[in-house]
Amino acid sequence: MTDAQTLEAPTENATIRTVRRWSPGACVWCGDTDSVEVFRNEPRCATCRKHEAVIDEARKFMGMYGLRPIGGTLQSDDEEEYEHRLAAREARRALNDIRLAEQPDPALVRKALRPRAAAITEGHTGSSAQTSTRPASATRSSSAAAKPAKSAAPVRTGAVDVEEIQTRALALLDQLSAIDAQLALVAEQNGLAARARRSDLEKQKATILRTLAALEKARLSASGS
Repeated sequence: MTDAQTLEAPTENATIRTVRRWSPGACVWCGDTDSVEVFRNEPRCATCRKHEAVIDEARKFMGMYGLRPIGGTLQSDDEEEYEHRLAAREARRALNDIRLAEQPDPALVRKALRPRAAAITEGHTGSSAQTSTRPASATRSSSAAAKPAKSAAPVRTGAVDVEEIQTRALALLDQLSAIDAQLALVAEQNGLAARARRSDLEKQKATILRTLAALEKARLSASGS
C-alpha cells in the first residue's frame, strides 16, 4: 500500500529550479532577451532599464534638494521623499531578485557588443560620406539656415520649480516648529529615555535645517538671484 509521503516525493523533485545563464545578445544582468539595448555600456533589457530609471530618479531628487542618499532607512521629511525612497528600494529589490547567479565575463560581453558597434559606426560613416558629396553651396546654405534656428532656441530657465521649493520649505518649517515644541517638553527630563529622545529630535532638526538651506540655495539659483 502506498502512503502519502511516497506520493508527495516526485512533486518535491519537480520543483528544482533551472539556473539561468547569460548568452550573447541577452541582458547582462538578468539574462532576458526582451528589448535589449545598450545601457551604461552594457546590454540591458527593458525591465532592468525601467528599474534603473526609478533608482536614478530617486537619486536625482535627493541630490536636487540636498537630502540624505537613498538606501538603508526610509525615514523622510515628507511624503514625496518617502515615495521616492520606497520606489527606489522596491526597484533595487526587484533587480536583486532577477539577477543572474553568475555574472558573465566582461570580455565576452564586449565581444558580443562589437557587431552592433560596428554597424553603428558603418551607418555613421555612410551618412558622413553622403554629406561630403553635397555641393559646397548647399553646405553653405544649410549652415546659414541653421544659424537663425540656433539663436531662436528658447533659453532654459532652470529645472527647479520655485513654487514647489516654497511648498516644501513651508512644510519643513511646520515640522521644525513641532520638533522645537517636543524638545521643550523633554528639555528638563532626565534618564536614558529622555536623553535618547532629545538626541533623536536634535538629529531630525539638524536634517531639516540642512534641507532648508539646500532649498534656499536651489531657490536662489532658479530665480537667478
